[in-house]
Amino acid sequence: MITDKKIAIIGCGNLGTSIANGLLETQGFVAKNLTLTKRSIGSLSSYSRLGVTISSDNITAAQEADLVILGVKPYNVTPILNEINEVLNPRKQIIISLATGISLEEMYKTLDSQTVCFRAMPNIAADIQESITCICQKNANPEQIELIEKLFNSIGFTQTIDENLMEAATVLGACGIAYVLRFMRAMIQGGIQIGFDSVTASKIVNQTVKGAAELMIQKNMHPEAAIDKVTTPKGCTIVGLNEMEHQGFSSAMVRGVIASYEKIEKH
Repeated sequence: MITDKKIAIIGCGNLGTSIANGLLETQGFVAKNLTLTKRSIGSLSSYSRLGVTISSDNITAAQEADLVILGVKPYNVTPILNEINEVLNPRKQIIISLATGISLEEMYKTLDSQTVCFRAMPNIAADIQESITCICQKNANPEQIELIEKLFNSIGFTQTIDENLMEAATVLGACGIAYVLRFMRAMIQGGIQIGFDSVTASKIVNQTVKGAAELMIQKNMHPEAAIDKVTTPKGCTIVGLNEMEHQGFSSAMVRGVIASYEKIEKH
């Protein structure tokens, strides 16, 4: 049970705090089983009031945890692993890296070869338990895989993939939430131009996007099948869609996805 495990999030930045928030909302999870570390702990003071352990001591945090989540920037993964490696127990602990572009092979240059190691890529919707998290692993048995799936299911939905797709998953799932938010901002701006105040436009757009996503999920529909339901002959919807396509909407989105992926690949 994930609620029985002691979890340390090393280098708890935006993504780490999103995971922490999701865990703390999970039924049965006890705040005292969570440790958050950061070089400057002032920004984490609110968690201390909830019973979470806050520290700048990565070594102690790692030593006492069952699951060690590395929430640091990619360039800090190796230094942090070097820092905590001496206190890690490869037979009892699981290491989970959230860093983009750092392979399991790179991590094993520091870690004991028997260590159970995962890579995971959630997004900031973990804050409200609505993240999509893609994971891959090495050395894990089925029970350990199930445990990590439960960990990330507590903050949304988990998808196991091959490691060679982890960078693509970063673009689609983590960068992707920013793409969707930018699209929503543009819709709100359009709504203001046609007469709504910003608050009302935001409410309409937020629920419209939420409804579209739930429609895809619950009905297991292809987007084009749903689009066909709202595009009547000579109607206003098809006119708007065609104008967006004339301005390069879909191709711009595809190019953005590819540009983000190429940026990671060059890392």
